[in-house]
Amino acid sequence: MDFAAIKKWVIFFLGILCAIIIADRISNLIMAYAGMAGWMNLVVGFVLYAVFFFAILYALEKLFGIEFFGFGRT
Repeated sequence: MDFAAIKKWVIFFLGILCAIIIADRISNLIMAYAGMAGWMNLVVGFVLYAVFFFAILYALEKLFGIEFFGFGRT
């Protein structure tokens, strides 16, 4: 059994899960503080979530050397 491949996938999914949870918390806190409602809350919340999600993934890539969406680049 190739444990290196398993470890790589476990780290990949844990990194994605951490980015999802952290981005969700941060965007929800900002939206609650801003007090927006309705469709504006939906749009701004989604944009904030996306920005934080990809920023966190980028930070994890740089800090830990994990490649999330490299698509085979070296």
